[in-house]
Amino acid sequence: MSRILEESYRAYEPRPFTADQRKDVTLLFGGVTWRAEKLLEGLFKSAGYNAQRLPDVTVEDLYLGRELADVGQCCPTAFTTGNLSSFLRNEAEAIGADEVAEKYVYVTAGACGACRFGQYHQSYELALKNLGLEAFRMFLVQQHEIDQSKCKDAGLQTDIHLLLSTALGMMAADAIQDLEYQLRPYELEQGATNRAAQKAVSEIYDAMLSRPKQMPKWGSVLWHSTTRRFLKAMRRARDHFEDIQLDRLRVKPMVKITGEFYLATAEGVQNYNMHKWLEGEGAEVQPAPMVVWFDYLMRYGGQKLKLGFGIKDKARQNYALLKLGQRFFRFKYDQMRRMLGGVPRPMPDQDKLRKLAAPFFDNMINGGEGDLLIAKAIWAHTQRKAHMICELSPYGCLPNTMSIGAMAAVQGRYPDMLYAPIEVKGDSDVHALSRCQMVLADAKIRAQEEFESALAAAGLTADEARRRAKEHPKVNTPFWKVPHRGAVGTASNVVLELGNATL
Repeated sequence: MSRILEESYRAYEPRPFTADQRKDVTLLFGGVTWRAEKLLEGLFKSAGYNAQRLPDVTVEDLYLGRELADVGQCCPTAFTTGNLSSFLRNEAEAIGADEVAEKYVYVTAGACGACRFGQYHQSYELALKNLGLEAFRMFLVQQHEIDQSKCKDAGLQTDIHLLLSTALGMMAADAIQDLEYQLRPYELEQGATNRAAQKAVSEIYDAMLSRPKQMPKWGSVLWHSTTRRFLKAMRRARDHFEDIQLDRLRVKPMVKITGEFYLATAEGVQNYNMHKWLEGEGAEVQPAPMVVWFDYLMRYGGQKLKLGFGIKDKARQNYALLKLGQRFFRFKYDQMRRMLGGVPRPMPDQDKLRKLAAPFFDNMINGGEGDLLIAKAIWAHTQRKAHMICELSPYGCLPNTMSIGAMAAVQGRYPDMLYAPIEVKGDSDVHALSRCQMVLADAKIRAQEEFESALAAAGLTADEARRRAKEHPKVNTPFWKVPHRGAVGTASNVVLELGNATL
């Protein structure tokens, strides 16, 4: 019986991808924002790989993913499986299945735990079988390991040099994205911010392309710790935003995006184009930065190590090293932010997030987003960072269903929190958007009431505030950092600054 059980499961193992094949093979990847994907492409190319991001995800990819793999899978799995399958199917029709299997490999992140994220590769495998592409190769990069370098003959080397540059690239992508979302709702020339963001990301892409191709482990650590290559590129990126004209006295509700990593960070059909839709409805959106997720992973790793104090060898030393690494990670992100005038928001403190979520969720549960979903919602509400929280989670996602259940207790503690939990299936967008719109209507009322209170506190009328803004044109320049004077909304804080008042 035990022999049968041992043989009933076969972990996926790709055919070898060797170093001598590298020049003829293209790495396919996707699943993050367009900014991060562009930078990853530059990173892979600088390391000597041919690299290509997958096309933008479509609703047809969702249906194809469901058709080819498990129909009960969560929509992130269906979207990513269908996206890869659609590309490979089209290529196979053009050049044949055998050529596709030799020409391309797929690189994606992997993990383990309660989330089906740990089983994505099995969905990919099933879909490839149904496409007749069993020989196609996929490679997983474990999200919780820093150095996954293979033997010298391995075609894909996810070593520390590659992963440290990846971390810097993600920081740059997040900082540019946050600046972009703070400017676009107030731009006077429609499209100016998007054009600037494209040029800014190209600056970082060029810096990625020209980084050292290979370095020994500790030499790479030193280089990434001290290089100013990416900071200079960020400074050049800043120049592209300088001329954007703004009107920051437009009253807009502030909406914080939280939720499952893939759906919260996506900016396309995967989440009903939620970011774009909210901006179109008159909101200012706070996107979900990827760096907060990596910061959380380090915090969680530290929590696990603390459990081993006095029990496991070197637990204290490893904890100290991890905390040092976490501080350095945050320091490097702050450096990136400073190159953009400090306008991109800093990461929230992980210990504060843990304490905020502790009454509602066990912080040792690490499936999905762990306690992060709850913590960020409470943080945004209590610290007056957002009028409304829009939480995007896959329909039927076990870890996030637990968090949403705990949010019922959170809302009991904070009954004035405007919270829109959206369970995303990928289709049925009318239902999801109408649900979000109901909460957004209340957020708009709250933003307008706050603006009236700010005018009263500042002793100004709306017309007087506009006249004063003309006398102080810096308040409508891209790199003026809006002070937090007790209000949530940008327009309210600008009025309070003009009147030297607080709420």
